[in-house]
Amino acid sequence: MLFLFSQLHTFTNAPDTLHYDPIKRSLGEVFNRTPLLRRLFYHMLDLLLLRTWHVHRELRQWAKGRTNEALNILDAGSGYGQYTYWLSGLSEKWHILAVDVKDEQIADSNKFFREIGRTNVQFAVQDLVLYQEPNTFDMALAVDVMEHILEDVEVFRNVHASLKDGGMLVISTPSDQGGSDVHSDGETSFIEEHVRDGYNIHEIQQKLRTAGFERIEAQYSYGEPGQISWRLSMKYPILMLGKSKLFFILLPFYYLVTFPFCLLLNWLDANTKHDSGTGLIVKAWK
Repeated sequence: MLFLFSQLHTFTNAPDTLHYDPIKRSLGEVFNRTPLLRRLFYHMLDLLLLRTWHVHRELRQWAKGRTNEALNILDAGSGYGQYTYWLSGLSEKWHILAVDVKDEQIADSNKFFREIGRTNVQFAVQDLVLYQEPNTFDMALAVDVMEHILEDVEVFRNVHASLKDGGMLVISTPSDQGGSDVHSDGETSFIEEHVRDGYNIHEIQQKLRTAGFERIEAQYSYGEPGQISWRLSMKYPILMLGKSKLFFILLPFYYLVTFPFCLLLNWLDANTKHDSGTGLIVKAWK
């Protein structure tokens, strides 16, 4: 199942020799071949990736009563565009700007969304440390983005300035309780793209206040059910593939057994309050 490698930014524990950018580029070449493959890829991500379950829950709550309004949304760090795809399917009246620093992904995404006729979506190359569009957006989301950016308070300030009064920012990011698979002071994350191993829940709230946000809600994700699901669906397969690419042959049989359990565990994690967890879901309002 190649879709495993779409978002290996977070919660992974593969060998140091496993490099992500070449894998993600190869994956992009596969699912960009046809719009049908890309749609299938998005749907598989929605099922497998637990962070998606948590983010969709918060977005559904925000979307209630708003689907008939002409709203502006910022996908800050859009990656492959799966959240933009999901949001753009909720309302044709919403205008979504999806930004990222990778030119190739932006070009591929613009091509795909034109092919499927979603004209309410635009992708653009932007650096979140510099990008600001004052009083423009009703909602912004940053999913597994902030752990990659050293100047995080600057990004929060820019998003705050870009939101309209009452606008909401949704963040999904690793916590400092093992979110980058770092569990003690002596360990370091093998994920070369991360500039921090995870946020302390109070730290990220304070940084958001410094940036101007006043109302902030933060909760843990990836509690015990989610961590078991992650080990079954992500960690163990990646470890196997790190040892030998021959394990590609075994993956379909592996998932045939484990996938139903992972779905159940994801549902439990997304519908349970956690006292701790390796992920954070944060909402902040201007």
